[in-house]
Amino acid sequence: MVDQPDISPRPRLSRAALGATLVLALLAAGLSGWRQWRHPASAPQPATPVAVVATVLQAGDAPAVLDAVGSLRAVREVVLAPESAGRVTGLHFASGTRVAAGDLLVQLYDAPERADRAAALARVRLAQTLLARSRLLVPTGAEPKELLEQHQAELDQAQASVQQLDARIAQKQIRAPFPGVIGVRQVDLGQYLNPGDAIAALANIDRLYVDFSIPQQALAQVRVGATVRVAADAWPGRAFVATVSAIEPRVDRDTRNLRLQATLDNAGGALRPGMHVSAALQLPPERQALVLPATAVQLSAAGDSVVAIRGDRPRQAGTAERVAVTLGRRIGDDVVVTRGLRAGDVVVTEGQLRIQPGAALRVSRLVGAGGH
Repeated sequence: MVDQPDISPRPRLSRAALGATLVLALLAAGLSGWRQWRHPASAPQPATPVAVVATVLQAGDAPAVLDAVGSLRAVREVVLAPESAGRVTGLHFASGTRVAAGDLLVQLYDAPERADRAAALARVRLAQTLLARSRLLVPTGAEPKELLEQHQAELDQAQASVQQLDARIAQKQIRAPFPGVIGVRQVDLGQYLNPGDAIAALANIDRLYVDFSIPQQALAQVRVGATVRVAADAWPGRAFVATVSAIEPRVDRDTRNLRLQATLDNAGGALRPGMHVSAALQLPPERQALVLPATAVQLSAAGDSVVAIRGDRPRQAGTAERVAVTLGRRIGDDVVVTRGLRAGDVVVTEGQLRIQPGAALRVSRLVGAGGH
């Protein structure tokens, strides 16, 4: 078989397509040049400085606080109970009312004791009469001295019997040992009570104890008279002030914590014994600490950082520099910076999220230390 020559028209079509492409490229170049001639490119303009709010970092004393969880306890609180058995014949209080010291609250049946006391008083009067007669007759020799001594002993015994019965009658009366608020009544009229049966709780809530514990590492910073700020869920946003009144002399061997007791003035009755509270113990201030508004700190997986303003006049304008910082404890809306910054640095507190490193900045307002 004889090969036939290739007479395909493809080379001729390729040359035509190439020519068309060159023509289109020349037209595009001409159009671009014409546009450049009609609308020449403007010169590059400098970037507008970003307006920010900043603060000047200064060293000073920072308040130190140790937070703990505590509970409240009445300075004076007792569960009223009888010392002797008896039937309730009188109830002289209402639940939840205030009582004064010495007020009679519950009366138990004491008729037998009062009858015995009346008999004892009769013996006292008889012994007094006999003793008075003997004192007249003994000096004359009409009675022996031994009879005078016997009448004196009988009088002493009768008077002691009256005192004993007075004590037994007093045990039948349950009185308030101190002023306070009495709780819910747990007995009824006619009920028979045994010694120790609960009648009601009595608490003086005008002053409360705040019991809480702190780590043993803080022992050197704690002293009697230190201030404790107390907060309770029942009063959100309200703070109560207490004073450390006692420090446990030993550390708990299980928790290695030190127990503290603070005294709180509760004249208004806002707080109640048994409540759980947050206790913030005020410690001696930290000297030469750098405190920064927490809004200035940017948190990320790479660590905490702030935007500092660098330049000849950083309080007015400069360039942005991102600085990694190490933070300490928080103080309200501020935070202590332990590493990365120094006193005098100007730090952006608002607007730093839209700032890139090296950007031009303009300080529109200074806040905090150095601000006006």
